Amino acid sequence: MYKNAPIGVFDSGVGGLTVVREIIRQMPEERIVYFGDTARLPYGSKSRDTIIRYSRQNIRFLLTMDVKAIVIACNTASAYALETVEKEFELPVIGVIRAGAVTAVNATRNGKIGVIGTEGTVGSGIYTEVIKKLNPDVKVTGKACPLFVPLVEEGLLHDSVTDEIASRYLSELKGRFIDTLVLGCTHYPLLRSTVGRIMGSDVTLVNPAYETALELKALLEERGMSCEPGSAEDDPDKYRFYVSDLADKFTAFATSILPKQVKETRKINIEKY
Repeated sequence: MYKNAPIGVFDSGVGGLTVVREIIRQMPEERIVYFGDTARLPYGSKSRDTIIRYSRQNIRFLLTMDVKAIVIACNTASAYALETVEKEFELPVIGVIRAGAVTAVNATRNGKIGVIGTEGTVGSGIYTEVIKKLNPDVKVTGKACPLFVPLVEEGLLHDSVTDEIASRYLSELKGRFIDTLVLGCTHYPLLRSTVGRIMGSDVTLVNPAYETALELKALLEERGMSCEPGSAEDDPDKYRFYVSDLADKFTAFATSILPKQVKETRKINIEKY
C-alpha cells in the first residue's frame, strides 16, 4: 500500500467532518478524501440492508481515489455495515464505535453510561454490546435523538429550537444519574456546548471522533502506512471533498468547522458505484 495515498472518510452528511477535523489535528501530514452522502441522509432511519448497500457504494467510490484506509465516520453505518465491509475489502476499514466505547468505560466513575445517537445506532444496541464486553457491570442507557442530525445539517447549532429539543431528549438521561455520555453520532459533537450545558459539568462527554482519529493514527503507524513528512505540504488536493447533493451548502458548512478553508466540493452520482 502506497503510504502517501489519502485516507478515505465517509458519512451520511456533514457530521463526519468532526472526524476529519480530528484527523487533521492529529495527523496534519495525511491526505484526506471525504464523501458526504447528502442526497440520502439521514442514515439513522434506514434499514440494515440499505445501510450496508450505501456503505459498499461509498467505499467503492473512495477506492477510485486510491485511498489506503477507510474510516466509516458514521455511527449508524459503523453499527450496521462495518462487520460486513471489513471482510469484503482488502484495505483497513475502521468505524467510530469501539474507540468511543473504550473511552466511556475508562471515564465512568459510577458505572452508569448514557449513549445518544440516531434511531439506527441506538436500536442496534451496538454501544451496549461493546461496552458490556469491556465491563459487564456497567449500566448503559441509550436515547435516540433523531432531530439532532437535521438541526446540525441546517446549521442550527446555537438556536432556541435546538435548546428546547435537546432538553426534552436529555431529561430522561438526567434522571438515570449517568456520569458519562457518549455522543454516539458524528454530528453531535457540533452540539457539544448545548449538550454539556444541559447535562451539567459532572457528566463527562465522550467524543468518538477524537478517539477514532487516535485509533487511526496508531493503526497507520503500526502497519508502516503513515504519510512521509512533507510529501503533501504543497499538494493543492491534499483535502478533497465530494457529496451526492448540495455541494455549495456543504462547502459553506465545512469551511465553518474545519481548520482550513474548503475551496471546492464536487458532486458525484453515488448510484454509479
